[in-house]
Amino acid sequence: MTLLARQLLVINPNTSDSVSARLQEHVQAAVGTQAQVRTITARFGAPYISDEASYAVAGHATLDAWAAALVQPLPAPDAVLIGCFGDPGLLALRERSTVPVTGLAEASFLEAARHGRFAIVTGGERWGPMLQRLALVLGQASALAGVRTVAPTGAQLAADPDGARALLAQACRDAVCQFDARAVIVGGAGLAGMAAEIQPQLAVPLVDSVLAGARAALRFATSA
Repeated sequence: MTLLARQLLVINPNTSDSVSARLQEHVQAAVGTQAQVRTITARFGAPYISDEASYAVAGHATLDAWAAALVQPLPAPDAVLIGCFGDPGLLALRERSTVPVTGLAEASFLEAARHGRFAIVTGGERWGPMLQRLALVLGQASALAGVRTVAPTGAQLAADPDGARALLAQACRDAVCQFDARAVIVGGAGLAGMAAEIQPQLAVPLVDSVLAGARAALRFATSA
């Protein structure tokens, strides 16, 4: 099998087709010709995951999407990427899947931790404690310096790119000062591409969770 034949499956655990399109665009651009990306959308759940209840449903929706993908007459994936910054269903899908599975949060935690203690900036106020808990589950609690959320959800930020860039840039600066972070993750499928746009305003590296997820999934696929 050549690298060109590698297949990446991206599962969008919410029901927003616009988020799926954004994931497809940015993940495919990140992996280039090394893999073919296929993004599928959850068949049930919330349009955008923003609280504990929608997160719980999204874990089930992730497993359902994986099962639906397996019965389609398409090439089997070499790796799976859960396209939500929160990785709903990650451990359950990893248990069920015969191929490697990662998520936007796990991949970006690992990438950011190479720089030292890191902070997270994301949309949606309820994500703070949820991401703290996820870092603990994934063994990254000691590397996570803190989480700073902005009031708009990821979907609202994606709908207003100019306003989002200004708001996120300030939140990243505040996170660096507040937490003495050596890197900042800009987390969320809807925020793909924004880290690069605001990087010139920051003195520490910014990690785009979608691009980190794409790179990790590609490494898994090409080493399978």
